[in-house]
Amino acid sequence: MPTLDIAGDARRIIDVVKNGGIALVPQHTGYAMCGASMEPLRKIFDTKQRGGHKRNAMAADLETQRDMMTLGKREQEMVEAIVLDYDLPLGVIGPFRADHPLLMKLGDDALKASSAGGTIGNLLNAGPLHRELTRLSREELVPLFGSSANISGTGSRFRLEDVQPELHEIADIRIDHGLCRYHMYGRSGTLINFQTMQVIRFGACYDLIADVLERWFRVELPRDPGMAALPSGHVNEFALQNVA
Repeated sequence: MPTLDIAGDARRIIDVVKNGGIALVPQHTGYAMCGASMEPLRKIFDTKQRGGHKRNAMAADLETQRDMMTLGKREQEMVEAIVLDYDLPLGVIGPFRADHPLLMKLGDDALKASSAGGTIGNLLNAGPLHRELTRLSREELVPLFGSSANISGTGSRFRLEDVQPELHEIADIRIDHGLCRYHMYGRSGTLINFQTMQVIRFGACYDLIADVLERWFRVELPRDPGMAALPSGHVNEFALQNVA
């Protein structure tokens, strides 16, 4: 008998978000808050007390990322090596098609709050629930944008019960899958701008991601400076930094 109802949880989340609600959901790199339009995204932003330079990121599958982003052939091959060959979670930042159906559904104001310098962020491969959610998102045209389920600067949350009460209060649905897989990193997912090969956030699985890029593409990323060397808000926010 399965302990998790992945399909049922994903269906409930999509239905809530589709109707303007906010979801508090687990993924391998930490619990996150998401919505599909400006009103819920603004509520998440304000409740988290986020800085104005932060941007929302989008949960996506590889099919959506390929269609939405306009990366070069080599850069897309890097993304696919990390996600497909090595099965690692990855935050991909890159140039995008503003006319993509999911972004058209999102709306202009929310897109401005979720992009910077002509780039957008897609979180890929963050677990079975993420996989089912992003499939439904793509098939039913429900954009899933948001950020980590924590007050800004306080670090990622890897158990539902550790998410601050203020965030529980604004969630219309909460899904509890227990301790997140990559909790040992103490960080949200790694974010890389594949247009510039700039590391935007040193996060979960960064060591493995860096090894893939060096081994197969001769791309040498900077050494991870470690948690103590970076402000917690920089390394733990599930968001696209403004790189304009």
